[in-house]
Amino acid sequence: KAKMSSPTETERCIESLIAVFQRYAGKDSNSFTLSKTEFLTFMNTELAAFTKNQKDPGVLDRMMKKLDLNSDGQLDFQEFLNLIGGLALACHDTFKRSQKFV
Repeated sequence: KAKMSSPTETERCIESLIAVFQRYAGKDSNSFTLSKTEFLTFMNTELAAFTKNQKDPGVLDRMMKKLDLNSDGQLDFQEFLNLIGGLALACHDTFKRSQKFV
């Protein structure tokens, strides 16, 4: 029997993203999308530092609208990945800027 190799760091990251999405998406009747309430719960729990730093109370509503590409009032996994990708880009840009001054 072939021994399964342990997942790579990248594979673990993908598994984690799927698990986190499913944890929050599974709170209401549709476990394949994030409702607005689920999105807000996700943002306030998983990205609390980001959320607390926003001065504008309407920022999460606007984020949800912008991410909801098909305007169905829900975020599917693709739309969720756009959020994660956008945040990762912003973090990477900050990291690049900080490296220029070292």
